[in-house]
Amino acid sequence: MAQVLVRQIDEAVVESLKRKAAARGTSLEGYVRDMMTRDAQETRADLVARLRARLAEQPRQTSDGTRLLREFRDGGDEGDLG
Repeated sequence: MAQVLVRQIDEAVVESLKRKAAARGTSLEGYVRDMMTRDAQETRADLVARLRARLAEQPRQTSDGTRLLREFRDGGDEGDLG
């Protein structure tokens, strides 16, 4: 597993995180690890946006696949589907 060292964190921030960790019955390390893990997970909305952007980059198909398959099936040019 990787390690992360964060320097120069305000003492008030650290104390607040310690209180939150204690309230949940966990260590500061465990609390921060859980926060980072949750934050790093891709949400469904993020995934959909990423896939839509990727799809938008793809060229539109301009050939009629049904016609091409029928031609191939019926003995058209057997090595060329497009």
